[in-house]
Amino acid sequence: MKAAMYERTGLAADVIGIVDLPDPEPGPGEVLVRIAASGVNPHDTKKRSGWLGGAVPEGGIVPHSDGAGEVVSCGPGVDTSWIGRRVYVRSAGPTRGTAAEYCAVSTDYVFDLPVGLSFAQGASLGVPAFTAWLCVLGDGGVTGDTVLVQGGSGAVGRVAVEMAAWNGATVIATAGSPERAAIARRAGATHVLDYREADLTGAILDLTQGRGVDRIVEVDLGANMTTDARLLAVHGTLCSYSSTSDRTPVLPYYDFALKGVSLHFIQASRMRPADNAAAGRAIGALLAAGRIAPDISATFGIDDCARAHDLMAAGGAGGNIVVTFP
Repeated sequence: MKAAMYERTGLAADVIGIVDLPDPEPGPGEVLVRIAASGVNPHDTKKRSGWLGGAVPEGGIVPHSDGAGEVVSCGPGVDTSWIGRRVYVRSAGPTRGTAAEYCAVSTDYVFDLPVGLSFAQGASLGVPAFTAWLCVLGDGGVTGDTVLVQGGSGAVGRVAVEMAAWNGATVIATAGSPERAAIARRAGATHVLDYREADLTGAILDLTQGRGVDRIVEVDLGANMTTDARLLAVHGTLCSYSSTSDRTPVLPYYDFALKGVSLHFIQASRMRPADNAAAGRAIGALLAAGRIAPDISATFGIDDCARAHDLMAAGGAGGNIVVTFP
């Protein structure tokens, strides 16, 4: 099979190559998916660049945890009714991901893709949608709450806005341009503010009559932690899924503690099995109802996988980035 691979960390153009690998065989509890589209996430570029640390294992890494395609065979113990189903996958193996024509994946991480969604959209669901579920719905939901989504037009942020609005929250989102603000509004945000606004904190406190917000979905803890501490209401919840600007942010402990705030550090790749199953059911229902529909901002052929990584590392293009197979 054709696949993208790297055997050392570094710049995408320097380390990602296109190789021929043996087709994988699905093991017990796994299905083999013919990949039509493979999603690129920030985590993929951080791992490939070396930003996350750790050595590349012998045999190299086929990147990307998310993808979509069709099930073509089943491993031992798997019902053959899987064969022929349109699916999206998440949490593909750590060394043999979805940037390949075929991927063997545990059925725990394979989910039906509604006919109305393209494979490119399916490949954009895994990390963004499951991260958003953990942030918004994973501890009981946000009905009646006011939720601030930092970066409400990003891949995770957009789904977080969609889920929170669907669940009955008033959603405030931040964005960095009129175009990105429009994305957050379409997703269901009641208010969208430019995160570069001189008095962003004051504007959000005005919207909440000085009370603050019940929950913050945070894209960059290191950049926004001080602001978040001021904006959270008493007994509020901060769900942070990244801290790209500062790997080791210093926590203003009492700014949070004196409000009785709950801090949740979100990592979709470490979901408990029960949460993974619950998220899959909820996301499936939202997809079927048309409440989640990823925007694809850029599509590359597998031969241009390095360019896809470069675009993601540069901040993306206001939507999801995928690589496809003919």
